[in-house]
Order: sequence, then C-alpha cells, then structure tokens
Amino acid sequence: MTAAVETRTVTSKDGTAIAYETVGSGPALVLVDGALCYRDFGPCRSLANLLADHFTVHFYDRRGRGDSGDVQPYAPEREFDDLAAVIEAAGGDAFVLGFSSGGGLALQAAAAGVPMKKLASYEAPFVGQVIVKGKPIDAVAELKALLARGDRGGAVAFFMVKVVGGPAFLPLMMKLMPKVWRQLQGVAHTLPYDTELMRGFVVPIATLKKITVPTLIMGGGKAKPNMVAAVQGVADAIPGSVHRTLPRQTHQVKDEAIAPELIAFFV
Repeated sequence: MTAAVETRTVTSKDGTAIAYETVGSGPALVLVDGALCYRDFGPCRSLANLLADHFTVHFYDRRGRGDSGDVQPYAPEREFDDLAAVIEAAGGDAFVLGFSSGGGLALQAAAAGVPMKKLASYEAPFVGQVIVKGKPIDAVAELKALLARGDRGGAVAFFMVKVVGGPAFLPLMMKLMPKVWRQLQGVAHTLPYDTELMRGFVVPIATLKKITVPTLIMGGGKAKPNMVAAVQGVADAIPGSVHRTLPRQTHQVKDEAIAPELIAFFV
C-alpha cells in the first residue's frame, strides 16, 4: 500500500522555491536524487514509501526539475542551500541519503557545514575526468553548447555515455521508451548543474576530510572498476566512515537492498 503523501514548498536562500513531499512517521530522513531524476521520475518515491514505517521521509525536486524553481546563476553552493532548506523544513535535525550525483551533493554539503544527523551516499560518481578520444574535455561547456543548439537529446546521450561512462547503446535503449526519453530530455538543462557539482568527477579528498557526521558509503557489488574505486576513495577520505558493498546491485540499486542498510545505520 502506498502511504499518504503531503506536498509542500520551501524557499531556498536565493529565493528559489523547492518542492518536496513528506511521507511516513519517525525521525526525519531527506532523500537527494541524482542526475535527471526528480520526485516523479527516479528512485526516491518508491524508497520513501518502503521506509515510511521507520522514518518521516522528505524527498524533493532539485532546482530546475519538476515543480521547483531555477533562480540563476547556478552554483553548486546554491544546491547546498536547497538541501539545507529542506532539512530545516524537516525539523532541522535529519538523516540524509544521496544517490549518485545527489550523493556528491550531500557529501559536499555536509563538508560545507549543512547540518545533518547522519549521512549516507550510494555511488557518488567520482569516476575520473571526462575523456573523449583520449583527451580531457570541458564537459560543462560541451553540455551547454548542445543545449544552446536545442539538442536536448544529444545532451542526455553525451552525459550518459561520455560523462558517466554508460554503454553506447544506453541512449538508444531510452529512445525505445518514448515517455522515459521525453522525461529525460525535459530535465536535460540541469545536466551542466550535476557536472559542475561533481567538480571534474575526481574524489575531492580535502573537502571530504571536513565531514564530521557519521557517514555510510555504499556501492553495488556489480559496479564497474572505476565506480568501485570512486566509492573506496570517498570512504577512505571521510574520517571514520562506514563502507558497505551491496551484493548483486548495480548503479540502479533496488529498494529492498538499500533499505535494510539505511535502517541499521540510521536507527
């Protein structure tokens, strides 16, 4: 059974309206989506419903997505403010879980001093600098150029394959699902945000060393070697972090695999 959901809006520091939903009861938990995901497209809604008996779960549309605003200019620090605003709305004392680049967001926000009770990250993709034809490129500039030409599909494909290292056939598969492809293209303008947020996709060791809250770093047992190295690098950089590998999981981790880890660590 799907739990009852309440939709609300909170205003971030720069005036951006951030839409979020709340479900369940218990201590507050805020979920942070990765690239291309938002409340109606991604892992957070189903996971929130699964965890509703254990937590009051808050999940939100990151800026530029869904029902949230998009005050310009963009800067990663504005997304830290957005997360801080949702945490404040959740009572000011929350657990936080970030998926993929949402994990990168949550980790850097914690290092910047955004208050959290405990923090968990699943496969923050610090998988190395973007290389095309053997040369490093400015992925943010390339994405902005594609978007400026109106090639939203090209931006999605470039991000999936060249930026985060997905297989070349992945965009073709997405195109075979017209509704999904439309949803992906609908938030393509936020891909430079995620790319800038990940700061070259290199583990920010000096930044992560500043994290003082208890932190759980998770990766999937089926992760590619570069993702395994990314997860290990993040875990090694954070003082006292807990590192877990979830057997048989890919980047699209199943709710039933991650939920027990979260309950055990947070509660």
